[in-house]
Amino acid sequence: MSDNHNIDELDKKILSIISKNARTPFLEVARECGVSGAAVHQRVQRLTNIGIITGSEFIVSPQNLGYKTCAFVGINLKKACLYQDIAEELYKIPEIIECHYVTGNYSLFIKVMAHDNEHLRKILSDKLQRLDIVERTETIISLEESFRRQFPIESKE
Repeated sequence: MSDNHNIDELDKKILSIISKNARTPFLEVARECGVSGAAVHQRVQRLTNIGIITGSEFIVSPQNLGYKTCAFVGINLKKACLYQDIAEELYKIPEIIECHYVTGNYSLFIKVMAHDNEHLRKILSDKLQRLDIVERTETIISLEESFRRQFPIESKE
């Protein structure tokens, strides 16, 4: 995919609005941008077709479902080249919500949501560390998420 997608200022403004709230009606976006609803619809469709927009989703709050402990786990593998195999196994553990193949001290870095520390311990010892390819893990518990945001859309306005 090319780095230059010919994104103009109107595209950036539309992206900025809908990335804050994907449920914003196109007519409201159009009013804010000074164009027609059809123009916004066409722009969003084009941005989707070229892969700038990859979907829209509802965000589920793990905390409001009783998952109060967030942890990041660095995983060292016995053979780092087998990361794809373990990623498939990790995907089967529903409390693991992100998995990244990384450089540095670890082979993989994952994000885990657990009900509490005891639940986290069970995920680590009963599920994760029992996988043959896992050599060792290092767990960092998040005390508070300071912020989360969409990728920023830079505009000249």
